[in-house]
Amino acid sequence: MNRPLLRCKACWFCLAVLALVVASFRELDLQWAAFLSPGALASMGHFIGEFYPPEVSPVFLRKIFVASGETLAMSALGTVLAALGGLLLAVAGRGWARGPVRLLLNGLRAVPELVWAALLLIAAGLGPLAGTLALALHTTGVLGRLFGEAMENSPPGPAAALRIQGNGALRVFCYATLPQLLPQIVSYTLYRWENNIRAAAILGVVGAGGLGQMLAFHLGLFQMGRTATVLLAMLLLVALVDGASYLCRRAMAR
Repeated sequence: MNRPLLRCKACWFCLAVLALVVASFRELDLQWAAFLSPGALASMGHFIGEFYPPEVSPVFLRKIFVASGETLAMSALGTVLAALGGLLLAVAGRGWARGPVRLLLNGLRAVPELVWAALLLIAAGLGPLAGTLALALHTTGVLGRLFGEAMENSPPGPAAALRIQGNGALRVFCYATLPQLLPQIVSYTLYRWENNIRAAAILGVVGAGGLGQMLAFHLGLFQMGRTATVLLAMLLLVALVDGASYLCRRAMAR
């Protein structure tokens, strides 16, 4: 009985989104003709051609290896800190504290990682500390919201059974709520790690260390061969982390 009404609502929603897209095209001054002109395409082709050949000297590759390890460490540590902080805030965001905690989580994830890194550079200085904290703060807002929603949607039966037996809140959480949520917590954390490895590779552009800092340095000096090597290292690192995360999630699903 309500299905036609729902379909109608879905149609109206799609029409509203389509109208917004059309209005966006009309509002923005998108100069497609200039972008796809022969002169522009020739300039882009010449610029891309300058990336070949990549720098493959042993000394430079050693620097790439060290910077890759720094980027990987930033993403891993930032994600772990965010998972712990997000879980604590999700547990604390119940009852009367739900509103303030949600407001805090919204504020944390509303600020992009690059902005957090730029702000933290003032206090932490150049280097990976600012990048790690920037990833941790933004990701805490994301994971805290996801963990909180997972807790709200978890079956209440096991927790209620332990409460009836006189167990306290800590035991109820450790032996009833947490075991149910652990697969989702690990899955969400691994997914955010995939995102953070990409973000960590870019955070160095503002001086937060790792491959991003090398990218900003060599690109600023128009050393295109070295820039190409840094970009290839970023792609390889992201691919390795994506593959490792996929294998971990697949192993948990068995």
